[in-house]
Amino acid sequence: MRVWVNGAIRPGAEAQIPALDHGFTVGDGVFETMKVVSGRPFALRRHLDRLTTSARGLGLPDPDLDIVRRAVDETLAGNAGPGVGRLRITYTAGPAPLGSERGRGTTTLVVAVGPVTTWPDAEQVAVVPWARNERSAVAGLKTTSYAENVVALAHAHQRGATEALFADTKGRLSEGTGSNIFVVVEGRLLTPSLACGCLPGVTRALVLEWCGGDEVELPLSVLHEADEVFLTSSTRDIVPVRRIDTHDVPEAGGPVTMRARRIFAERSSADIDP
Repeated sequence: MRVWVNGAIRPGAEAQIPALDHGFTVGDGVFETMKVVSGRPFALRRHLDRLTTSARGLGLPDPDLDIVRRAVDETLAGNAGPGVGRLRITYTAGPAPLGSERGRGTTTLVVAVGPVTTWPDAEQVAVVPWARNERSAVAGLKTTSYAENVVALAHAHQRGATEALFADTKGRLSEGTGSNIFVVVEGRLLTPSLACGCLPGVTRALVLEWCGGDEVELPLSVLHEADEVFLTSSTRDIVPVRRIDTHDVPEAGGPVTMRARRIFAERSSADIDP
């Protein structure tokens, strides 16, 4: 694979950023991941809007979206082939002294592609013992500081699950490490409010727009009360949940989930950049 770094496309093994880049040393950066469909990124406009929002939340300069779009086009053109299914844009504060203080240099922009993850037809998830801090300075931002997600996902994998779920500090259902969650209770499609610290997912937003549903504050116990549960993310679209820890979801892949999957497939295939 070839990677775009600060204006140049290079083979992946030769693509480099400075060792003192603040995105590398302290995770001072933001990113977006999207699926690639027939050589084109899905929902690019929405992802770039969120990239800008995340950058502002960190206090970074707004990314130049004309440059980002050109980088995306050049990266996809340089990596044509069936193995390309995922595209990632990473934008960091650039080189800086060691420690938390930022430098005064230019930002770093990297665009890379790779194969898309193959998800199971229905997932098993694990609730982790750590909380998502809804009052964090970076709550709701898609930053490169992903260490707690790495730890949580490893915890889930050790228990045979494909995703980990967080509650927030108040015990409300929040999100997964790389996904948003929806539940169906008495026929109602519900998803945690952004006040619970979850990321405003692009797929989450499209499901709410296209399929209806309500954003509400949900107790963690809803996972044992819901008739259906599903995850959304840019590489998953919509995947049913069949098991939560030792609890089997009563209607994994039930009618509300299947309706949402059908609508999402139809609408997303009709518009590459909704």
